[in-house]
Amino acid sequence: MWSIDSDALERLAIGAGILGTGGGGNPYLGKVHAREHVRRGARIVVIGLAAVPDDARVISVGGMGSPTVGIERLPQGDECLRAVRALERHLGESFTHLIPGEIGGANAMEPLIVAAQTGLPVIDADGMGRAFPELQMDTFVIYGARPTPAAFADPFGQTMVLDGIADARTLERYARAATIQMGGAAGGAFPPLTGTEVKHTAVPGTISLAAAIGAAVLDARSSLADPIAAVLQVSGGVRLFTGKVVDVVRRMEGGFARGVVTMVGTGDDASIELRLDVQNENLIARTGDGRVLAVVPDLICVVDAETAEPITTEVLRYGLRVAVLGIPAPALLKTPRALAVVGPAAFGYGDVPYVPLSGAYGVGGGPA
Repeated sequence: MWSIDSDALERLAIGAGILGTGGGGNPYLGKVHAREHVRRGARIVVIGLAAVPDDARVISVGGMGSPTVGIERLPQGDECLRAVRALERHLGESFTHLIPGEIGGANAMEPLIVAAQTGLPVIDADGMGRAFPELQMDTFVIYGARPTPAAFADPFGQTMVLDGIADARTLERYARAATIQMGGAAGGAFPPLTGTEVKHTAVPGTISLAAAIGAAVLDARSSLADPIAAVLQVSGGVRLFTGKVVDVVRRMEGGFARGVVTMVGTGDDASIELRLDVQNENLIARTGDGRVLAVVPDLICVVDAETAEPITTEVLRYGLRVAVLGIPAPALLKTPRALAVVGPAAFGYGDVPYVPLSGAYGVGGGPA
């Protein structure tokens, strides 16, 4: 058990921004919101997955919608809390623990914010080990949890509960349509889980891993060491490419931020052109001649080439000097059952086989 203070939020925002593979919402905004609660005296407690009682009533929370909307229209700040309360009223019971739906970006902060608002502990785990754009892509439902009831809240005080939907893909369609009507972004709470279910379905230790990555970056900066090398040592990742962004094609489509980012290499990569395909998150990295360097569910992370500051998809722009990192996916995302939901074919890349990056997720500082 440990408490989150302002320094821990700084570390966590960096690490979650990197693990978010470009998505999950802007980590700076999430950090500022959570930090304000801490400054006002709120206590945010994180507990290990093994310490969760089997009969605990756990709810996963996070934002739904386009990251672009998230920076153009700031949230009210209580959307996820109101979604949780709506589910409690619907179920006639109270939740005892919170867990991130994904460890990416601002969505790593949302459970901490709700923890500050409610006093509930947050479990050191999540449902992805990264960020994904669609609701059916978390390990909770991939490994058997019922997706509903689920609740969603907009910034204007309105909530919606969906129940009786056994298929997470159907829930995604209904919730995505509602989120578009809510202005493109909403707070969500789903699925309700028992402690036993969480232990069997969550990716463990991801809050600790994000914090360890952030700490390594900050330590490297302060000691004038290479912060990108520090990220790779803790995360178990590799450097895929270093270069400059020369073109960004970005559009809102179906409630997602979709696009293509083109980069030209510098230094040892000067002869290489790289293209990233994006659907909220970075999905595939391939060279101009079609060679695939990494593909979902492995993590493709864009960071500043000098500082390793994470760069999310909504702020990518011409001229940025970046490094593209590849981090092996958690083991729970690499089974045939998971790859059917989060592998290349699930995103329309049926002609791209999943060839996993070597190594293990978080091999240097977090869970294997």
